[in-house]
Amino acid sequence: MSQSSQNQSLSDGNALASEKVNAVVSPGNCLDILSKIEIGQLLDSSHGGAYELFRRCSLAVLNCGSEMDDSKAILENFSDFSIHVRQQGRGIKLDLKNAPGSAFVDGELVLGIKEHLFAVLRDIVFINTQIIGDQSFDLTQSGDITNAVFHILRNAGILLPRKQPDMVVCWGGHSINREEYDYSKDLGYQLGLRNLNVCTGCGPGAMKGPMKGAMIGHSKQRIIDGRYVGITEPGIIAAEPPNPIVNELVILPDIEKRLEAFVRMGHGFVVFPGGVGTVEEILMLIGILLHPANTEIPFPLIFTGPRSSESYFAQIDQFISAVLDEPARQKYSVIIDNPELVAREVKQGIDSVQRYREHNHDAYYFNWQLMIQPDFQLPFVPNHAAMASLKLHKDQPIHKLAANLRKAFSGIVAGNVKEDGIRSIEQYGPFKINGDRAITKPLDNLLQRFVDQQRMKLPGTRYEPCYEIIT
Repeated sequence: MSQSSQNQSLSDGNALASEKVNAVVSPGNCLDILSKIEIGQLLDSSHGGAYELFRRCSLAVLNCGSEMDDSKAILENFSDFSIHVRQQGRGIKLDLKNAPGSAFVDGELVLGIKEHLFAVLRDIVFINTQIIGDQSFDLTQSGDITNAVFHILRNAGILLPRKQPDMVVCWGGHSINREEYDYSKDLGYQLGLRNLNVCTGCGPGAMKGPMKGAMIGHSKQRIIDGRYVGITEPGIIAAEPPNPIVNELVILPDIEKRLEAFVRMGHGFVVFPGGVGTVEEILMLIGILLHPANTEIPFPLIFTGPRSSESYFAQIDQFISAVLDEPARQKYSVIIDNPELVAREVKQGIDSVQRYREHNHDAYYFNWQLMIQPDFQLPFVPNHAAMASLKLHKDQPIHKLAANLRKAFSGIVAGNVKEDGIRSIEQYGPFKINGDRAITKPLDNLLQRFVDQQRMKLPGTRYEPCYEIIT
């Protein structure tokens, strides 16, 4: 690896986040062979969109460890960052200019970050050539969307066909307090002791804690091939860059396919305290489970946290009860301050999943039988017109109301941390969200509590609401 000495200054052998580094990086064992056509067509700067997407996601990965969750600010701080592919007969190399110095130790790119960097390249190339660029996928059709998710996960090596069900999806906020983080780590430890693996949104906070705990549990059980799967998408990766524990990273094209990837490959689900992104995930999953075609499918779903977060889950439960009624509350259980019990319940639930799939001849590694409606699959673009026209009323099937509520929370996530959403709010003001008072009043109460509890942004940052609830 070569580098520019004038751009790098090391102190005690460590590069600081504020420093910028030039380097040339080889993939090693991080990437299969790519053709010159794939690289030339998609990642040359003259091709615009694909290159810029690759640049932004690469910057997010290299910025691992940053405490900034504003993607617009990150891109502005590193506006001079560039990444180009060098095509060579024996493979490729990546030429980095003005990369975050925190990704390097003694002039060498940290191996885990290098793996994530080439995972970005792998997924963007595959999605653009084999999914978006393949006419056999009609991404307006439900079945093709599910197949696309399957192909992306399979290409990334995430789907392991000869393996017993053991994947626990953990959701929760990146902006949580220390007690909540330690609890998520304790639960991850209990999962690891039971030979269970962990999948999260790959960022900090409640996405990192379970992985860190599971590592210790796996170590005690002498498990050397523990899986710490991170699933992300381009719009969120800058705000939630992959934490260093993730050893299997995959990038889906958008939030909807990311969420479908979770529910298709997970065997048990645990939800920790979080903010609007966590509620978006909850509504996606509950909305899917409320569909009549899914009522018989076992799906372990537990909300949990330390004793101090009991009121948090009470308000989540109250919100779900108010807007989606009792059938939705039957889809999850709440266990407070007992990580060992949660882990046992998850393990028992996964055993039920295995028996059900054996009986129905469904795959362990991908839940094909789950019915997911297009309302949860088609990308929602959260602009001002779309947010204002959301159908937030009870005169519709309950799973469709859940889908529209999910879109409302998705828009707030975009306005909080995604570059396009932040710029839209700056230009046109807050999103207007309106509907029946029976929906908007509980929604407004929940969001205000999140603001009061500093669950909208990282602690210590002042939150300016990106929305206005019309009640």
